[in-house]
Amino acid sequence: MFFESRAHKRACAAKQEERRKRIEDLPPEYHTPLTASEKNIVNQLASETVKQVQSGAADPLEILRAYAKKAFKAHDATNCLTEVLLPEAESWAKTCNRQGPLAGMPVSLKDTTGVAGWDACIGYSAWVGKPVQKDSGLVRLLRDAGAVPFVKTNVPISLLSFESANDVFGRCVNPHNKDHASGGSSGGEAALLAYGGSRLGIGTDVAGSVRTPAHYSGVYTIKASMHRFPKTGNGTSIPGQIGIPAVYSPMTRTLADLEMMWRAIVSMKPWAYDHSCVPLPWREIDLFPSEKTRLRFGVMWTDGVVEPSPACRRALEKVVSALRSDGHEIVLITPPDTANALSVAGQLLFADAGKAVTKPVRRSEWMDDGVVEALRVLRLPGIFRKLYAWYWRYIRRDAVYADLVDVWREKTVEEYFALVSRREAYREKWFDMWNENNLDFVLTVPNSLPAVPHGGMRYGWTACGYTFLFNLLDYSAGVLPVTKVDRTKDTLRNFKPKNHLEAKQYRMYNADKMHGLPVGVQVVGRRLEEEKVLEGMKLVESCLQRRGRAYELLEVED
Repeated sequence: MFFESRAHKRACAAKQEERRKRIEDLPPEYHTPLTASEKNIVNQLASETVKQVQSGAADPLEILRAYAKKAFKAHDATNCLTEVLLPEAESWAKTCNRQGPLAGMPVSLKDTTGVAGWDACIGYSAWVGKPVQKDSGLVRLLRDAGAVPFVKTNVPISLLSFESANDVFGRCVNPHNKDHASGGSSGGEAALLAYGGSRLGIGTDVAGSVRTPAHYSGVYTIKASMHRFPKTGNGTSIPGQIGIPAVYSPMTRTLADLEMMWRAIVSMKPWAYDHSCVPLPWREIDLFPSEKTRLRFGVMWTDGVVEPSPACRRALEKVVSALRSDGHEIVLITPPDTANALSVAGQLLFADAGKAVTKPVRRSEWMDDGVVEALRVLRLPGIFRKLYAWYWRYIRRDAVYADLVDVWREKTVEEYFALVSRREAYREKWFDMWNENNLDFVLTVPNSLPAVPHGGMRYGWTACGYTFLFNLLDYSAGVLPVTKVDRTKDTLRNFKPKNHLEAKQYRMYNADKMHGLPVGVQVVGRRLEEEKVLEGMKLVESCLQRRGRAYELLEVED
């Protein structure tokens, strides 16, 4: 144990020193304030930058330097970076495809992304110093498209958290409020984008890991359905886990950037780079084939487990009000048995009782608070688990928490197959509900709370229903920022938690301390409807803009 502890400390110190030296040893021009020209570069839409490169009016190397300088400022403020791919990225910029759909555009990558020659340790010290040997299909696609990968971003150890912290790289903080999380597991990516150190990024999502950071930090994303976006060849904490498929997806600073990135990547035929991708070209979606067309939005006000906080409910109300004023139809939907569905999802994700995510962990290594809480229940001896569930069911009268505890254990193969069967049956229920209500989209909050304070996963690890549900369904789901927490409007009044999960989550809600944090709304479509979800997000944003309610991006003085 002593030697393992020493090895852990050495690996963490070495990795942090490597990151520091990577930045410090860059040429002097990387350590000066951004010039007026560089500010223009990082503040313009990615599509404009690409056009300038394609026409010969802009130099990819100058663009890279501008974004790198801004990214380092973001890192100083939030600790969002892991791997710094410079100076190698300079050579990529010099030789990039200047006619590609991402010509000369720097792209940031979640730490899991496989880039040849760099680690993808995802916060495990045991994986430090084990560089990836081959570019993943996603990285090859990006570079063929003309993009320049330039940094990788921070994550939680295990990848199973809405906070991004680990011993190897440290804790990433929210650029709006350093006392709160930027999200997880793509939290470093969200912090970098929100600060303006990148416009185009890549994250992953298995229970909300691009959508919750987008909500917490005030950026944009669309979680892809399985097989739409390349993922093979990248790192993961649970190899082979397909009960709840993890998907790679773009994250961006603006909605226009999100559309541009989705179109660019699909135009490169990702199925030619990754065997897992379906050959599905980008489809043009017209939401309004006639002047009389009005859309039908189903609103999910609650997941039936944890009620949305006043701040999150107010954001959803703003969107619903704007759409209704434009003549769109708003219908209340009550999804079938969400508590049971989320239990199925959790059991599928932790079917091995957390063995895979903890296997690389060294004895002295810190583990995410939420994962620790999950493992405590997972590894209870059977008789103690039954007694614990009995206590919550009959003494505390909390059937929701009791049901969760009762089944929270390692699964046999037969039990796993049964869970997959229940997942498919639940997907059929949603299929029927969607058709019966003739829905175009579903609207809901991305999480019951805005960004949680650091250490919040100790209490809120189970409160992920508003995102996790759509991973279970494999639906396309986008998040866009709508408003910010207001200490006056969003104060909690006369609230009594109805179950243990809700009580733990609401221990963290404080509108005064959360004042100014972003709050998003989730726009959901069915499987493989990424194009339609994008159009739905554009509609929502335009409705808000016309009413003078547009979200204001974080602007940081350089």
